[in-house]
Amino acid sequence: MSCSFSVHPLWSTCPLKRLGNGETKRITLRGNNPTTATTVLCATKNKEESSSSTWGSSSWVSPDWLTSLVRLGARRLDDGIPLVDAKLEDVSELLGGALFLPLFKWMKEYGPIYRLAAGPRDFVVVSDPTMAKHVLRNYGKYAKGLVSEVSEFLFGSGFAIAEAPLWTVRRRAVVPSLHKKYLSVIVDKVFCTCAERLLENLKSDAKIGASVNMEEKFSQLTLDVIGLSLFNYNFDSLTSDSPVIDAVYTALKEAEARSTDIFPYWKIVFLRKVIPRQIKAEKAVALIRRTVEGLIAKCREIVEAENELIDTEEYVNETDPSILRFLLASREEVTSLQLRDDLLSMLVAGHETTGSVLTWTVYLLSKNPSSLSKAQEEVDRVLQGRLPRYEDAKELKYVTRCINESMRLYPHPPVLIRRAQEDDVLPGNYKINAGQDIMISVYNIHHSAKVWDIAEEFFPERFNLDAPLPNESNTDFRFIPFSGGPRKCVGDQFAMLEAIVTLTVLLQNLTFELVPNQDIGMTTGATIHTTKGLYMILSQR
Repeated sequence: MSCSFSVHPLWSTCPLKRLGNGETKRITLRGNNPTTATTVLCATKNKEESSSSTWGSSSWVSPDWLTSLVRLGARRLDDGIPLVDAKLEDVSELLGGALFLPLFKWMKEYGPIYRLAAGPRDFVVVSDPTMAKHVLRNYGKYAKGLVSEVSEFLFGSGFAIAEAPLWTVRRRAVVPSLHKKYLSVIVDKVFCTCAERLLENLKSDAKIGASVNMEEKFSQLTLDVIGLSLFNYNFDSLTSDSPVIDAVYTALKEAEARSTDIFPYWKIVFLRKVIPRQIKAEKAVALIRRTVEGLIAKCREIVEAENELIDTEEYVNETDPSILRFLLASREEVTSLQLRDDLLSMLVAGHETTGSVLTWTVYLLSKNPSSLSKAQEEVDRVLQGRLPRYEDAKELKYVTRCINESMRLYPHPPVLIRRAQEDDVLPGNYKINAGQDIMISVYNIHHSAKVWDIAEEFFPERFNLDAPLPNESNTDFRFIPFSGGPRKCVGDQFAMLEAIVTLTVLLQNLTFELVPNQDIGMTTGATIHTTKGLYMILSQR
């Protein structure tokens, strides 16, 4: 057995914190490979080191030695891909902050493709539409890989992370539920209803001139929307605290942290029971799963009692138009566990992404008053004071382009990760070995001056109002907020309609102004979040 040693300096991040009082200890960690182990030598005291320490606190083993080791191997590769000289402060940003920002800095320094050997991972980072297109369209050659590994604790075998052939089977089962008639009914019964609830909530704040954290409000709204759309269940998070929101965010941050952990200690049952971060994550996942399982059981009882069967291709139960109702009425032979994992995938993805899209769209409109006025003028002209309907979406062209432009500047997610299943050659003759992790930086592609004119500016007019909606195909993968290829997001139309309806209802009635002197920092979960919230002053029109 080979064995390596590492020392970590911070008591707060010590995996043995609960086992002693800071005296020197050692523990051997074994992962899936029985021939290797890492011995962690603990020499910390029960106190914090000064904040000026050169050791990062976002991981409990310093990345320096692993970075050097991985770089040594990377330099021997004859693939033509430049190797990034990552500094420790850059690695800290990758581990605990807005990971896409150092990736953008390196793109400007090294070009559209480079190798990032930092800490435990060796990524080839791609910031070129042609290369992204190659990877995303060749699903047989590139699997989810690392994404599946670090998020299985949350999604199980859900179709969001499943690999073929399970992914093919589950996608075929889920996609039919998102048909045109379903979307039309959901716009009226769910999107408009939830948007009106949010509006009433915000009007009371507008009357007294109170500042409102719009990021929090949109997170609450989208949880209510996805609860009703998936399960016909109202989380009522706009008017009461919902522990599910915190649980979802905790679980997603854990998945991100696992992707950069120096050692996958979370694979060791003992450590999952004693390390606070793991305890918190497991409690969060347990809460989410209990919630979903309870909703499935309740709906199954109703479907069985009514002996409900799908009788048309675009079947919708008008009383309960939820996706769960459709899936159960289809009488597909699927285990409750698989159904839970599929729906949990949709719950997390549907809640996170649209909430972030709305947050950054409102932020950008508030920073660009002329665009805000133009969007409000369109809403007034098209709707004439009534609520939006499904068919109105195609007439709300400028509002939609504002959302498109928001997703260009703040894509959700900002990076996509794949793993090569076989040796391959990327456009430009860059060699990729089997097993190589690829990071497609959507943020870099969307912000690249070589891809977009005035790339850093909010300019909705860049998307022709009379042309089809921008997507990966008609922009040749320059615009990929919903990914692309076979594993493109199945809920793209759902998400766009939800954002259009919500934004339209708010623009009809309110004007938004940023609270002055805010520091709108960015961090990542599955999407781009603010660091401290997005506070705005609202006024009624």
